[in-house]
This record gives sequence, structure tokens and C-alpha cells, in this order.
Amino acid sequence: MGTGKKEATRKERQGKNGDGMGNVRTKGENFYRDAKKLRTLNMFKDGKAKHDKYGNVTQAASYQSKDAPTARIEPNRKWFGNTRVISQEALSSFREAVAERASDPYQVLLKTNKLPMSLIRDSGNVNGLKQHEAKMAIESAPFNDTFGPKAQRKRVKLGVSTLEDLAGETAKVQDAYLEKQDQGMHADGSAAVAGDVPVAEDDGTASTAPTARESVFSKGQSKRIWNELYKVIDSSDVVLHVLDARDPEGTRCRSIEKYIREEAPHKHLIFVLNKCDLVPTGVAAAWVRHLSKDYPTLAFHASINNSFGKGSLIQLLRQFSSLHSDRKQVSVGFIGYPNSGKSSIINTLRKKKVCTVAPIPGETKVWQYITLMRRIYLIDCPGVVPPNQNDTEEDILLRGVVRVENVENPEQYIPAVLKKVQPKHLERTYGVKNVNDPIEFLSVLARKGGRLLKGGEPDLDGVAKMVINDFLRGKIPWFTPPPHGSGEENDGIDGRQGKLGEMGRKRKLDESGSEPADAPEKPSKESKSAEDEEDFEGFSDDDSNDSIANLEISDEESGEEND
Repeated sequence: MGTGKKEATRKERQGKNGDGMGNVRTKGENFYRDAKKLRTLNMFKDGKAKHDKYGNVTQAASYQSKDAPTARIEPNRKWFGNTRVISQEALSSFREAVAERASDPYQVLLKTNKLPMSLIRDSGNVNGLKQHEAKMAIESAPFNDTFGPKAQRKRVKLGVSTLEDLAGETAKVQDAYLEKQDQGMHADGSAAVAGDVPVAEDDGTASTAPTARESVFSKGQSKRIWNELYKVIDSSDVVLHVLDARDPEGTRCRSIEKYIREEAPHKHLIFVLNKCDLVPTGVAAAWVRHLSKDYPTLAFHASINNSFGKGSLIQLLRQFSSLHSDRKQVSVGFIGYPNSGKSSIINTLRKKKVCTVAPIPGETKVWQYITLMRRIYLIDCPGVVPPNQNDTEEDILLRGVVRVENVENPEQYIPAVLKKVQPKHLERTYGVKNVNDPIEFLSVLARKGGRLLKGGEPDLDGVAKMVINDFLRGKIPWFTPPPHGSGEENDGIDGRQGKLGEMGRKRKLDESGSEPADAPEKPSKESKSAEDEEDFEGFSDDDSNDSIANLEISDEESGEEND
């Protein structure tokens, strides 16, 4: 029997015809060795090459043959044509169109992987050659390998060739040096920050020497906090910037907004105006209209049982989840100033306590992942305070960044509190009239509350801390009025000129349908602001949540609260 007949007999199928190759026997398979064992033995045999008696390779081992196969290319016309090419005119027009759309925060660019984004976002202001030279210099000669005990070079490459050039460069650096930008030392020995302000001399001029600021006013600027912030931003698809409704501009982190806009333009930034129950309804609506020009803005009141804006926020997160349906999950990061209510918003969305909250700053120490839905995750972040040279100690303290019990001489900040609060609100809260002098106000308040020291002296420090805590925690009503620019009143959305959460009043049209039948006169700015101040009577312990009753939204906007 020939070899071909033996192979045909070996591969004869044992089952029915048409069963595929499901029951083909392997050569050598019998009762003692199954097919799996035979394949293992054959694998061991194939690993060696065969040699003759002279040591020459007669048969190479598997995957070790040096014989190159004959390469053949399919004769197709597409190899000689252009693929994915575009002219410079079309690319410039497309770049302008994308830049115009990208500047609008209310539009989302989908499927960016199919577009040459490196060509579209290529800016002409960047000097690519200079960046390349700096990068190559850092990679080829780092500082640790050039200077110091671990130096690997005998001659250092400098930007100057002679001693005269070095002296000239030193003179230029000395002329451009500003002493006010130099970092000094605090009174307690810690390093000063960029927010130190100059000292006012006797003649009224400002000196360039930095003041000795307390180290407690540098909270929220440590390297650990910034590392937590960058971890949250890198892990988030949507970034929610939580602002205090009483001072939205003061609690905005513009440096973080710039970082997201330049370094991570693919991430979505949303403003959440928290604590809107502590301001009048018209003021909250005006701030929402003002901030909506930069980024989408939502008004929110964090409360597990009596919240506002929860349905709108959940609906917005669901929209982002549907826009990024190709992703397995969507992460939402919460950033902002300390004590702005980031953890409280997460507890409100989950309707239970999943994050520890406290009325003092610095309660959240590390980032935390919380599951909201199957595809939506929330990330809590510690509060961060970007350094700003224009911020004074009063601004930092009254934004809730610093714990009041750690501040020395708190009575020196009472004048800043009295400037932000109306006298009638102080009279209603404490029952003290004619509040003009801060020291007199603290003395009267201390004697009224029985907070006296030895010898009948009023406890000014303790009363000042109490007033500042009441100011920060919402017991004393105050707010920052929204800016009114040119055409500010006409910039609102059509049909939303009413108060926050209220649709515009429907007007009856004449038979002609051209003009409304009864068109009320538009109030002036002065009367409107006076009306807001008269309506805002402040809050007490009993009716702290009554002001939120006016903030009602329709079912179409809020969605289901229990989703």
C-alpha cells in the first residue's frame, strides 16, 4: 500500500459524512496515547534542527529557516493613488470652523479619532524649533548629570562663550529682577507664598518688601493637595467646578480653568452654583446668566431631603453618558475651594451619606470614588486654593478657606465682615442696633451674651470668632451682587427672563398677533436692585430652608428626583 493510501486511510472520518473535521484521528493515536499527548511530544521533537555527520544543518528547526519566501504584492491601482489628502485651503477653512465650534462650551465634538486633530489644533504662535532645542538639551544634559557630585561632564555647555558675555547676561538678569516677586519668610519661619502683599509705609507709598503673613493663610496650596487635584482631573471625563453662590467670582479657580482649557480641551467643564438657598432668587438667576456665558452653569442646593437642582444635574450627567456611549464609564470630578460643598453635592446625588462632611474647611483629605449609576462615577477631591497676588487675608478668611480658630487676632477682620453685611441683617440676627464701630459692636455683643473675661473685660476674640463663623455658615445673610454690563438684561435665554426656575409669563396677543395685549413696563436697574434687597430679609434657624421654596423648576427640567 502506498504512502498516499495510508494517509487517506489514517484521515478517514470515523463519524457520519458532513460532520466537519470533528473526529479526525492523529497519526500514532492509540489506546495508550491520546491526541493531546501526541501533540505535546511532536512539539518537543520539532524544537531541534537536523544535522549531518559533518555538523551541517540539513533541516532547520521550526521558525528558524533562513530561506526568505518570495514576496508578492497584489497589483492594485490603489497603491499609486492618494489616500486621505487635503489641500491647505480646505484645511485652513476646516481649522477655522472647528475653532469656532470648540470655543462654544455648549457644543461637543464627537469622534475626534477620525479627524487629524494634530493638524487642526496646530497653533502658529508656538516656536517649534525652540521647544525642540530645549527638550533635547534637557534630555541630553540634565542638571544632575552636569553639575554637582554626580556630574559626568568636565566642561559645561553654557549660553555664553566669553567672560564678557557672561557679565552682560548677569547685568540683564539683575535689571529684570523684581524684589516684590522674591519669596520671603513668614514670622513663624515658613516660606511665603505669591499672595503676599506689599507693606504700606508712613508716607502712603507701598513698599516692595513682602509682608509676614501667617502660615494658616497658605492652606490648600500644598503639594499633596495639588497632586490630588491633578489625579482627579486626569481621571475625570466631566469636571464640575463647585462655586459658592454668595461669592462666585471669589471662589473661581481661573488657573485650573486655564489648565483644563489648554492641557485637556477634551474634558467638559461645568459650573455648579452651590448654596443658592443663601441668596435671593433674582441674584442667583443673574449669576447663572452671567456665568453661563463662559461655561454651562447650574444652580444647586445640597440637601439629602430638601434639595434643589438635583434632577437637572442628573439629567446633564446622563446626557454626557449618552454622548460618550463608546466609553465603558464616565467619571465626574468635583473641584473647587474648600468648604464649597463638593462632598455635600455627592451625598445629595446618592441621597445618603457616602462622604464625610463638616462645616469647616479641610475635611476631605484624599480623593474618593463613588458609584452613582452603572456607567457614571463621581470623584470627590480636596479643596484647593490657587495662589493669587491680589487676594488679601480678609478675602481668604471670608471665603471659608481658613479655620477661624487658628487665626490670630480675629477681631481685626470684623470691619471686612461689616462691609459685606447690611446693618438690618445684623440687627435681626443679634439684636444690636447702630453697628458702626467694630470694637463697640463686639463689646456690646459680648456683654449681651455674657462672654466676659476676668475683671469684666469683654471676650473680643471669642465673639469675633463666633461672628465670623456665623458669617461663613449662612446665619448672617450676605451676597455679592452680580455684575451688570451693557446689555446684561437682554442676554438671557428667550422665555427665561423670570426668576430662577420660573418660565416666562405667557402674554395674550392681540388679534393681529403682532404685539402683546398687556405689556407691563420694564423696571429700571435701581428699582430692581432695591426690590431684591427688600425681598431678602435674611434667614433664621427656624426658617433656614424657606427661601428655597421659591426655587421651583418644572418637571420637564428637573426629571425624576429618584432616578
